Order: sequence, then structure tokens, then C-alpha cells
Amino acid sequence: MKPLFIAEIDAALGADLPAEVTVHDSAPAMLPSVFAVSDLACAAMRAAGTELAACLGAGAIALDRRLTLMWFQTSLRPQGWAVPAAWDAIAGDYRARDGWVRLHTNAAAHRAAALSVLGCAPDRTAVAEAVRDRDREALETAVVAAGGAAAAMHDLAGWAAHPQGRAVAQEPLIAWTDAGPAPARPRTGLRGLRVLDLTRVLAGPVATRFLAGFGAQVLRIDPPGWDEPGIVPEVTPGKRCLGLDLRRAADRARFEALLSGADVLVHGYRPGALEGLGYDAARRRSLAPALIEVTLDAYGWAGPWAGRRGFDSLVQISCGIAEAGMRRTGAARPVPLPVQALDHATGYLMAAAVLRALRRRDRTGQIASARLSLARTAALLTSAGEEEQRTDLAPETAADLAPETEATVWGPARRLRFPIRLPDGSGARWSCPAGPLRAAPPGTGWA
Repeated sequence: MKPLFIAEIDAALGADLPAEVTVHDSAPAMLPSVFAVSDLACAAMRAAGTELAACLGAGAIALDRRLTLMWFQTSLRPQGWAVPAAWDAIAGDYRARDGWVRLHTNAAAHRAAALSVLGCAPDRTAVAEAVRDRDREALETAVVAAGGAAAAMHDLAGWAAHPQGRAVAQEPLIAWTDAGPAPARPRTGLRGLRVLDLTRVLAGPVATRFLAGFGAQVLRIDPPGWDEPGIVPEVTPGKRCLGLDLRRAADRARFEALLSGADVLVHGYRPGALEGLGYDAARRRSLAPALIEVTLDAYGWAGPWAGRRGFDSLVQISCGIAEAGMRRTGAARPVPLPVQALDHATGYLMAAAVLRALRRRDRTGQIASARLSLARTAALLTSAGEEEQRTDLAPETAADLAPETEATVWGPARRLRFPIRLPDGSGARWSCPAGPLRAAPPGTGWA
């Protein structure tokens, strides 16, 4: 493994990591990309693994590079059933009058917002016709203002000059905040760690899946009506999934009871969103004085787009990644990364930040919280420059699968073996199979 990104990530974590990493790479392992996406994936997974080893007192970890890259795609292999499509029929890239724009319409509200701005029928042909004569940035602005999610394509230089690109460039990869002393809370490894998960597609669920795989109790909370059917089977193993409506008094009381018992809050609410629900930082701290918070957003925490909704695919369009792929490969349309690497890498960096903050709390009695963003992870990736496209990831075999069959509610499935192994040979092991959102009984709480 080339040492790309490792120094930057270690510096961002402030890590004093005693663990050694042995990289297993018996077969060539490289994803096709004009950026060093494979090295980013391995560096992010390494960070989570070394922090895990430090928390557990393990002296070393083994990291399988090829399996890491496979986990950055999908880990689940259904047997006799299929995961729903990950993308809505309208979602995708469209040519505007002056370039390309991407519409993200997986959520019903975002789809409705885009169609209301375009004033067209809900099919790809009609959308393409409606977009063709629009200015890409004006359309982006209109869709976002309507409550949707869209991104106009920029090249790397254009993003570097963009007000939001300049703001992101000034942010640290992981922004730490000291929150004062923490009351003592007994814990044995990760087995007693209580993680309240308020995240959606995809980085946050990746982070909490990692923590659940090594023993943390994870309670995921979703509001009524939200679903991500193409993603849920991938990211919910080991989690109990609750439904709460924070506009209802009874559900607010339930949420506050869960928060008061949590060690860690992981959320992806945009700046000001929790405050709008009545849970600003002071209120959260009063409910949970020892709480570690690790949060993310799409476009960074400063600048004119700090509050903008966004997703991995949109950030790739905005920040120049998709344009570079199109330009370097001679393609006729935007070429994104071969995997949603911004989501996955940020997710493993979030998991590493949780474990780093936990070690600090246990050692010093001080609370530290962290903020990350997809756009800042993108800046890390593009900082290494462009490279030639390569593809030599060996085909999957039966030996890549974990031996267990996962009895999901949709049907049996196998998962890939997890890329990280501890010195005793153990890896991730989830306490329950993947399941649907809001399926846990209303009274579910901390064990």
C-alpha cells in the first residue's frame, strides 16, 4: 500500500497509535479511477482499525486491501432475493445548456422538488428535455431552494475558486471541539459502548456498522416515512432500529431518555437542524454530560453552502471529481468514482474519531467531539492529484465470504469477510442480522 493519505489522517486524528498494521495483498487490488481512491479506502479503513486496536489494547491489526475495496462497494450477497435498486428512476446526470447537472431524487420530497422546478412529467426523457435549455447553476439553485438536492458540475479549478470550495479548503479534515470534563462511566472494551445513531445514507451508517461489528450497542432512530430500501440491508446489521417523531411529546421524551444513556451521538443533521428541534448543544449536554458527538454534513461547516443538503454523488459533481473522470477518460458524460468512496471513507474516519474520543475520555476524563464532511474528504482525495486509470481487482470467489449465513428479514444472505483482523484472528461480528428501519419495539432501550 502506498503511504498516501495516512499522514494526513493520523494528523487529523491527533493519533498516538501503538498498533502496527500488516497489509495483506496477495492479489492485485486497485479500483479503476483517475484518483487514488484505492489508497484513500485503505487509509480510512486503517485509521478505524488502528483506533480499534488501541481501544482494545491489541498490539496489531491485519488489513486485507482487496476486501477493503470490496467493502467500499457492497458487502451483502443475498441468496434467493435481491436488494432493491439503489437509485430512483429519475436520479442521474443531465446535460444543461452550459454543462452538466445531477439530480438526486431518491427521497420522495427531493424528487417532488426537482419535478416542481422543471414542471415536467416524472420520466427521464421528459426531465432531460426540461433540463436541456436551463442554465446548470440556476437550475441547481432553484432545485435546492425548492427543498431538493442537485449539483452543477465544476472542474477542479472551478471548485477551488468557488466560495464553497475555498471554505472547505480552510477546514481541517476532522474538526475537534473540547467539551470539558466527563463524568466517569464504566466500560469494558466496546461491549459497554452505547451509540445513538441519527444518520442516513451512507457515511454515518457505515461508521455505526463498524462500531456495532466490534461490540457497541447501536440504536438507530429514523422519523416516520423515511426509507432507503436499497441501502438498509447493507448497513443495519448489529443495529436495533427505532422510529421516533420528534414533533410528538411522547417520542421526544423517549429520545431524551435514550440520549441521556448514550456514550456517543452520531448524526448527520445539517447545521442548525437539531437546534430547530429544540436540541441545541447546551440542551444535549444537559441531557448527557459525558456525551461524545461525531457529526458530518455534505458540503462543510462554513461557507455559503454549509447548510445545503447533499450526498456523495452530488459532492463528486460539485468538486471536480466527475469532470476529471470524464476529461481523462474521454467520456461523453460525467465519470464519478467507481464506488461511493467519499461516503465510505468518511464513515470509517467517523468511526476512528469516535474511538479516538473514547480513548481520550477514558484516559483524561475530557470530552472531545468531532465534525467531518464529504467535501473535505473529497479535498483530501483530490490533493494527491490525478493518476492513470487502472483496474486489476481480482474477481470475487467463495473464499471471500464469511462462513455464516445472515438471516435477514428479506431472506438469507452472506457477507464478505471483514477486512480487519485482530491479533487473535477475530474480525467484525454483528449481534443481529440486518433489518428494516423502525422495526424495534417502541420500548426498546439500552441493555
